[in-house]
Amino acid sequence: MQRINKVDPNNVPARTTELLSAVKASMGGVPNIIGTMAQSATVLDSYLGFSGTLSKGVLSNSLQEQLALASANVNGCDYCASAHTTLGQNAGLSSDETALNLRGLSNDPKTQQALLFAQAVLKSRGQVSDRELASIRMAGFSDEEIVEIVANVALNVFTNYFNNVAATDIDFPVVRTQQRAA
Repeated sequence: MQRINKVDPNNVPARTTELLSAVKASMGGVPNIIGTMAQSATVLDSYLGFSGTLSKGVLSNSLQEQLALASANVNGCDYCASAHTTLGQNAGLSSDETALNLRGLSNDPKTQQALLFAQAVLKSRGQVSDRELASIRMAGFSDEEIVEIVANVALNVFTNYFNNVAATDIDFPVVRTQQRAA
């Protein structure tokens, strides 16, 4: 049962209405995470701004989805596992690849290094070793890409924690993380 409710879109401040309308226009609907974040227009606006800006970075949309899947698993967020499995497949990833990504793995060696680095960032709370940083550079990632990987991890920590606290009702085909499947 959802622990923080979605807003009633007919009974929200003008700024919230504006934000929800923009999401609906771009996505064709308002996912439960967005409707729940809308409890605070400030939080929703911040999330939309951060995620919108990151989507224009140098990392591909598919790699961003793969990072989100690895983060969802580390943080035990079934909502994000479900959403990013669908979004990853919409970005061209196969169902086999998204299943691997959810476990922090990839068929692509370079992507595998990005997922390993993201997991190291998550598990060490950013205190990665010199060896881990050298490994991602040796895999061919520039400092710009590394910085964006860290930013994507940070954004996903927010959504993972948000959904775990709110117990957001999953409105995508349900995918369970390893943390939750046991």
